[in-house]
Amino acid sequence: MAIKTELIDELLKDYQKPEDIIGENGLLKRFVKAVLERAMNAELTHHLGYEKHDPAGNNSGNSRNGTSSKTVKGDFGELEIEVPRDRISTFEPQILPKHQTRFTGFDAKIVSMYARGMTTREIEGHLKEIYNVEVSPALISQVTEAVNEEVKLWQNRVL
Repeated sequence: MAIKTELIDELLKDYQKPEDIIGENGLLKRFVKAVLERAMNAELTHHLGYEKHDPAGNNSGNSRNGTSSKTVKGDFGELEIEVPRDRISTFEPQILPKHQTRFTGFDAKIVSMYARGMTTREIEGHLKEIYNVEVSPALISQVTEAVNEEVKLWQNRVL
């Protein structure tokens, strides 16, 4: 799918410096947030079987029930997402599953740094410096322990 030039021009009309795009409150971070939230709302519509404010939802047994906040960590740093809910709690978002707080590529970066010999404290400092994400040494240990066998294979590979 091609992105229309007019849309890009509209998004970049206030561009003055790189931080406007890749900064803490830059365009990319806001765009990821908007796309994730829109996708989850579309998933909820599919799950319920009717659009928001559609009379077909009246007395259907399940309906929208607001949102809950969730902080997600990824290459873009930390991002606060509003996750839609349904009344009887059967909605399971696919794009960002329940209880998932990290994008999978983020775990891969932690494993890669660990495999290269960085300590958990060094990884913590690196992630803070590069991605502006606060990650505890306990989380880093949890991620590396979950894939410890993969790390050992990577460390012992033929160069």
